[in-house]
Amino acid sequence: MRVHHLDCGSMHPAGGGFVDGSPGRLRFAHMVCHVLLAESDDGLVLVDTGFGVRDLTTPKETLPGPFVALVRPVFDVAQAAVRQVKALGYDPADVRHILLTHLDLDHAGGLADFPDARVHVYGPELRAALSPATGGERQRYRKAHWAHGPKWEVHEGGGGDRWMGLEAVRGLTGLSDDFRLVPLEGHTRGHCGIAVRSDEGWLLHAGDSYFNKAEMAPSPSCPPGLGVFQTLMAVENKARKANQERLRAMLRDHRAEVRTFSAHDAVELAEFTR
Repeated sequence: MRVHHLDCGSMHPAGGGFVDGSPGRLRFAHMVCHVLLAESDDGLVLVDTGFGVRDLTTPKETLPGPFVALVRPVFDVAQAAVRQVKALGYDPADVRHILLTHLDLDHAGGLADFPDARVHVYGPELRAALSPATGGERQRYRKAHWAHGPKWEVHEGGGGDRWMGLEAVRGLTGLSDDFRLVPLEGHTRGHCGIAVRSDEGWLLHAGDSYFNKAEMAPSPSCPPGLGVFQTLMAVENKARKANQERLRAMLRDHRAEVRTFSAHDAVELAEFTR
């Protein structure tokens, strides 16, 4: 199964290396929205969507002002997943499935651009998004992104097999066992990783389980500004940290079998796209 790695939302928050870990703090940081497009026997499959066409053309209709001011998205509609699918020579209507790590606005903004796709989501995440319990959740989840009425495929925990030492949800409707939802709660109530078996082996899109590749090192570290941001954004920070440790253990024990990456590390994306 061939997999394409796409940036569906470049962002340039202030803080330079204080945020992205690269040299220099007197610059804007560089972050991405790492999205996968898989050519499977079940049709085209997207893992996350990044920002959608509406987000990138009329952001005041879908994105909260404080978010825009903080992360400084690049409003380039060519980065929208639907435009990149077309640029690769595919018909967006052939995107049959979308698998979401979670429903934050920078991961689910493109849902409306694929109205006929089945949208796979972990049950606790969908319930949190449809009935946000806090002011922060009301900001991070944007009703405009699913106002078109997506074809939800809701998956619950329990009864799944273990995958690379992690609990996994299996039996995704209409998809083969080449795909897994891997519960990694903490950043949000129903945050997941998405595992995809590609031509080059297993990939794990870890979503926002971590933000910088140094967090997955045997002796982990994190740019200080990014560390503060992750703590502030986490709904269950203790669970988030515990799942980071589980991911490090997975890489220690299964490094030859799986490659993992986060949603926003530009260095990780470059390693795949080069």
